[in-house]
Amino acid sequence: MTTVETSPVDALVRSAPVNLRDMGGIRVQGGEIRPGFAIRADDLTLITDEVAAELVGAGLTSVIDLRSNLETRITGRGPLADHAVTYHHVALTTDIRGDLNRHDFFSGDYRRTYGPMYAALIENAAPLIVNALAVMATAPGTVAFHCTAGKDRTGVLAASLLLALGASDDEIVADYARTGPNVPAILERARAVIGPMTRAMGIDMDAASLAAGEQRFHGDAMRTALDTLRERHDGDALAPVRRAGLTDALVDLLRRRALDA
Repeated sequence: MTTVETSPVDALVRSAPVNLRDMGGIRVQGGEIRPGFAIRADDLTLITDEVAAELVGAGLTSVIDLRSNLETRITGRGPLADHAVTYHHVALTTDIRGDLNRHDFFSGDYRRTYGPMYAALIENAAPLIVNALAVMATAPGTVAFHCTAGKDRTGVLAASLLLALGASDDEIVADYARTGPNVPAILERARAVIGPMTRAMGIDMDAASLAAGEQRFHGDAMRTALDTLRERHDGDALAPVRRAGLTDALVDLLRRRALDA
């Protein structure tokens, strides 16, 4: 049994997100995503009371938390729990230690490490991705989705959403690549979660080595993921998600929510 080093709520350092962005303006089939449909972010459980109030005041009604049970136990739900915001825990990864063992995060080739990892995540977590897309298709107001960094799991869900809406690969990669300049600030902000989490798993991964691996960020890792999925699934990068329950009716619902004011 893994003992989790939880952080007392009062001990967590709260701050504004450093990798939050509205997906409005991204070109998809039939137009552009409207502002206020969906926002992607790094950890929203670590925000301040003021940021929570601002998000809710701007229309936030639902949050999709993509983190593992281990991560959520460290942080809780944060200040948004005090607002009328529906919380959906959709853990795209449950075996973080296994992921670390399967992928060489410090190989020096970001694209070859993260691209296949993203493809595998879309394949393995496809039913959960469908669940998250269904929330976006049916929730009133703005839906926010986040993990710890707002990069990997968040990037995979963002890519799945954009694929469903008919965005080009260039648009998907460009959205993912916007995280790159934020990586140093992301790592600094995530320390409160990464430290207890890795120690709980018995992993020797100090902040310096983690930062060294992440600083090699390359936007084309997402392009590698899309290419890998098409190679495996007869040219359809979204095939695993379709097989898991992404119906034409759900895509139509997503499109109406994403494009109509």
